This record gives sequence, C-alpha cells and structure tokens, in this order.
Amino acid sequence: MSSLAKRAERKERNKQSLDMNLVALIDIFTILLFFLLSSATELETLVIPRAVALPESTADVTPKPTVVVLVNAQEIVVDGQTVARTPDVMANDADLIEPLQAQLVALKAKPEAGSTVTIMGDKDIPYRLLRKVMSTCAQAEFTDVAFAVRTRLEQKS
Repeated sequence: MSSLAKRAERKERNKQSLDMNLVALIDIFTILLFFLLSSATELETLVIPRAVALPESTADVTPKPTVVVLVNAQEIVVDGQTVARTPDVMANDADLIEPLQAQLVALKAKPEAGSTVTIMGDKDIPYRLLRKVMSTCAQAEFTDVAFAVRTRLEQKS
C-alpha cells in the first residue's frame, strides 16, 4: 500500500468518529446556574458613595427597603436629593433640621413609604449631627431608625 493510500485510509478512519464530551459542558452549566441562583438573593444593596465610610457590623438581619438618609461631612441627602449642608446644620443650635423634616414628611405622605428610615452616616461624623438627624426623623413620624453598615467578615480563630 502506498503512503498516499495509507494517508487516505487514516483520514477516512478519523473522520468517522467524532465524539463530544458533554460532561465538561454540563459541569460548566451547573456552576453557572449555582452562581446565578446564589447571587439573586433578596438582599437590598445600597449604593455607598465614596464620600461616606460606613462603620462595620456582624449583624445577620437583612434590611427592608426604606427611605435612605445619607449624612457625610459636606451634605445631608434624602433618596438622592441634597436637602441640607452639614456645616450649616452644625452651626445651628436647634435639634430640628427643617429641610430634612420637610423632605421626610413629603416622602411619608406616599402610600408605599413605611415608618422606617435608614441613616447612612459616615463613621467620622460627630454624634451631635447624628442626634439631630435622628431627632428630625422622629419628628417626621419615622418611628424605626436603622443604620447602614458594612458587613464585616468574622475571622475564625
């Protein structure tokens, strides 16, 4: 048999069997499905601006959707809208922050608004400012106050 004939025979033999290994493909789809299911939880994720450094916590309770009040060294923001400047609030001796109260009362009038407010405060803001924000929330009839924190991963010893 000539080398040309051997080559043609070998080509014909290799052409006949084309096996596809589905096990690896099924493994990939299983991992992809697991990833998608684990990432689609009911956990509310708050977008944390760079201007706010949240304190850490080890709490396991998942938060409910609420009105979010962001407090940092420059401004006080309610659901994305700036309502007051922090230096102006600190210069005032009153515990009530009137623009914040007006915005919270307007949000409270909406039927989907509950009685819970989440304060996303920078970890370095003074307690006096935090007390003013909490007092204003209480006067706007938000009875439940929650604080946004970063989840700290516990280290096992």
